Amino acid sequence: MADAKRPNPTVPHNVTLQERTKLTVTGVAGVDNFDDTTISASLFQGGLQIRGRGLHINRMSVETGELLVEGTVQAIVYTDSSPREHTGFFGKLFR
Repeated sequence: MADAKRPNPTVPHNVTLQERTKLTVTGVAGVDNFDDTTISASLFQGGLQIRGRGLHINRMSVETGELLVEGTVQAIVYTDSSPREHTGFFGKLFR
């Protein structure tokens, strides 16, 4: 049985960007750090870095692995870093 505190790693990873101002990412294990120009997230398949201006997290659900970001998105970069076991801000908050 899957741990209720962690999103299921079989949840598909998708990125949807609307008008460069509303970003939805699924398959997120946690958010490592963030400010108004950069958001670093752990995926089950590596890492994701979102860069832009005026970025803010509207919602991060550890149950569903969904991250909603608003602001001006200028770059979405995948990294090879391995996912962390909820060492980010939200992971510590929702343990």
